Amino acid sequence: MKSKDRLLAQLRGGEPMSGSDQLQLTLLLSIPAILAQLSSVLMQYIDSAMVGRLGSNQAASVGLVSTTTWIMGGFAMAVVTGFSVQVAHACGAKDFGKARGIMRQGLFSTALFSILLGLICVGISGPLPLWLGGGEEIHSDASNYFLIYSAFLPVSMVAFASASILQASGNMKIPSIIYVCMCALDVVFNYLFIYALDMGVAGAALGTGMSELVAAVVAVWYMLSRSEELKITGEKGSFIPTRTSLRTAFGVTGPLWLQNVVMRGAHVMSTIIVAPLGPVSIAANAFAITAESFCYMPGYGLQDAATSLVGQSLGAHRNDLARRFGWTTIGLGMIIMSLLAVAMYAFAPQLMGVMSKDPEVVNLGARVLRIEAFVECLFAVSIVGFGVCAGAGETLFPTILNFASVWLIRIVLALILTPRMGLVGYWIAMASELAVRGILFLLFIKSGHWMRKWTLGNAG
Repeated sequence: MKSKDRLLAQLRGGEPMSGSDQLQLTLLLSIPAILAQLSSVLMQYIDSAMVGRLGSNQAASVGLVSTTTWIMGGFAMAVVTGFSVQVAHACGAKDFGKARGIMRQGLFSTALFSILLGLICVGISGPLPLWLGGGEEIHSDASNYFLIYSAFLPVSMVAFASASILQASGNMKIPSIIYVCMCALDVVFNYLFIYALDMGVAGAALGTGMSELVAAVVAVWYMLSRSEELKITGEKGSFIPTRTSLRTAFGVTGPLWLQNVVMRGAHVMSTIIVAPLGPVSIAANAFAITAESFCYMPGYGLQDAATSLVGQSLGAHRNDLARRFGWTTIGLGMIIMSLLAVAMYAFAPQLMGVMSKDPEVVNLGARVLRIEAFVECLFAVSIVGFGVCAGAGETLFPTILNFASVWLIRIVLALILTPRMGLVGYWIAMASELAVRGILFLLFIKSGHWMRKWTLGNAG
């Protein structure tokens, strides 16, 4: 069996790669990325389970602001992607000096942007729960949770940036180890702050923030001093972004910001739609989303691998190989998420029962999870397919697909079905939209138009 480094050298050096070589490299990059995503999900699961023990109101307070934490984090993550794709292209071309320069600029840009974003979030933490339609009984906990999240936003985004850039260089192992350790630390810190110090919901946010702080320190240290492709020990270089790297980054980041507004804005809208149903439905919805993430987060691990593989293939000017890696990662995503969907359907009550002891929350959450299980296969296509497109620097058209699907199908159906069917109606709307979105991405990937931006930008 060939090592990951040997296979990456084949890819970058223009050597022939058989189907088995491609599958092996995909698995070698995907498995650590999937483990990293699963550990991230486990952190959410742990937080939800520990907060759920405090009561339905406390659980609802976290669920109420969770969609807003996603949208704020999504803005910073988009900045990271704009630079990590460039790192993948540079590594594929074996221009590691350029990769290190982009890494510096990406790290600085992410830190600066997330500090500014964190300050904005701190400023809105007080009125946010009221804006989202939360009741007075959950306002204080929700506000405190979001305030602490906001304070740690720069830390969490620097950790994410370091992991993403390492993954783009082909190193999936170290980020996965860091994420697993962060998960273990989250358990320790959560127990300390939630229970030992009796800080309740605020303790959950503080525990997660502290674990992210440790992860950020370790990830930055490793990237700057130990990574074979990216270490800058003894090398001079500026962290201030150049006009060229900023322009290239914004070509990817701009559409991703739009997508973040589209997708996360839809999630906030969904929170507003669900909030009037009461604390039980809010808690069941939040816990069900966390439980479902065990099923779909492996898809995001494959998305990371797809971006790296496609990006490095194109950087090495191997367009046919990029296409094959695209289909290989999408196929694996569909298989893995389909198998996990079967398990999610079978064990839906048990998954919900870990996070809540309220029988109403558990029963409602299990019911909606079983609705979603039927579309996870197509959900995989849209998740991994977006990573394939991002590897080619194409993020605008996938964003348009997401916008049309989410706002014209999910939100419209949710507005019709939720008042009539409660939370079940909302999840039927979501499942219908995910099925349509998956089909749209299949058609787009098959058309080959996702490579057009790369081809035009590198013509001649």
